[in-house]
Amino acid sequence: MATITDDWFVAEVLMHEAALTRFLRRRWREAAEIADLRQEVYVRVYEAARTSRPQHPRAFLFATARNLMSDRIRRGRIVSMEAVADFEKSNVLLVEDWTPEHQESSRQELQRLAQALERLPPRCREVIWLRRVKGLSQKEVAAALGIAEGTVEKQVAKGVRLLTDYLRGDEAAPNNTAPATTDTAGKTYD
Repeated sequence: MATITDDWFVAEVLMHEAALTRFLRRRWREAAEIADLRQEVYVRVYEAARTSRPQHPRAFLFATARNLMSDRIRRGRIVSMEAVADFEKSNVLLVEDWTPEHQESSRQELQRLAQALERLPPRCREVIWLRRVKGLSQKEVAAALGIAEGTVEKQVAKGVRLLTDYLRGDEAAPNNTAPATTDTAGKTYD
């Protein structure tokens, strides 16, 4: 038998499922954990609503999701400090904080990243794009490109290193003339 809280939850929270899923995918590195995160967000929102219904359900839903991700990071499920830094950078600015200077700065950062990606060797750039931007698993990237999973892993490590070097100021870092990588089968890739 449905309760008043159940009806409220369906009408006010579940309608945002697609947006919540996109929000979690953009901010959480482990794609396999998205469904679990979403479910835990729902549990927290539902439990809170049993006591007192939030005035702004959508805002409460997304605040709960941010808090859950912060809790998981703090608990050490993601050990890397880089992950914490990435999470902090991903928080959306309030509209009043979005100044023309901030827009220009963000535009310049994006242009710099695009330049760095363009300077990667072709195979490395393709692997980085599929793995880090499109979010494919290592196995999916290997299958899509017809290469070994070990090659994907090496190309990602190489690409991240080159991108990091470039973005830290080493202008010569990503370079299309970088040495090729050889996989375990002896096949050579850029």
